[in-house]
Amino acid sequence: MIELAAAFAVAGAASNAAGTALQRKAASVSRHGGLRLLAELIRRPAWVLGMLGVACAAVFQSLALVNGPLALVQPLFILELPFALMIAGPLMHRRLPRSGWWGVAGVVAGLALLLVSAAPSGAADQAPMTRWVPALVLCVGAMVAAVTLAGRGRPQARRAALLAGASAVGNALTAALLKSATGTFADEGFAAFMSAWQTYGFALTGAVSVVLLENSLQAGPLYAAQPALTIGDAIVSLALGVALFGESIRTGWWLLPEACGFAVIVVGVVVLSRGVARLAYR
Repeated sequence: MIELAAAFAVAGAASNAAGTALQRKAASVSRHGGLRLLAELIRRPAWVLGMLGVACAAVFQSLALVNGPLALVQPLFILELPFALMIAGPLMHRRLPRSGWWGVAGVVAGLALLLVSAAPSGAADQAPMTRWVPALVLCVGAMVAAVTLAGRGRPQARRAALLAGASAVGNALTAALLKSATGTFADEGFAAFMSAWQTYGFALTGAVSVVLLENSLQAGPLYAAQPALTIGDAIVSLALGVALFGESIRTGWWLLPEACGFAVIVVGVVVLSRGVARLAYR
């Protein structure tokens, strides 16, 4: 089950990266905005394929969360960034800078070291309200605080990082709610899924996260937003997996290689974010 969850998560990361790259490629050649932009994009095969890729990514994520712990699945979505950079280069007819390949290697190696050392485990997909309430309060409170601190007048890089951090918390909370909702679907069927509050919760938090992400990308440079988004999602997801679903990770001396893996990921993400900015993947 763990292997299946990992495979679905990697497929989801690749699919989302490809879908987003195709959408941005289609939008990059348009001079319109608003509804005219949408009407134009709908007629472009690249954009339609991009939407299909994003939809497939959501299905893969759901399947991964049904089969494995949140603390494993969401960190694997870090791979979306190197996938995106490798796909965007050929689409934009630009070469991946040499530093970008080092970033790819760093993210992959760091993620492998982190997950092998932590060995996330856990089979629960439901949590009592006594766990959900504090988790919701803390996550929503963190998002509100980040948005408040990112008010106009702040430095662009700080605003971008804070808004991306808020989006990251929202993404992690969305994944936790999605895990619970899809678990309900698998165990009790469609009717129970549609009556579960988590179903509407993940739809709402997912929409808010997308809005926050778009505002982050408009507020400042990608190299400031992407690390907060990527790393924040992984950290909060791991915490929610442990706090909500009783998932476990190795502690003791295993914390040392886990910290090393995390540090390598951070460096790789920063390098990749700058590479993405050079490719104008925005």
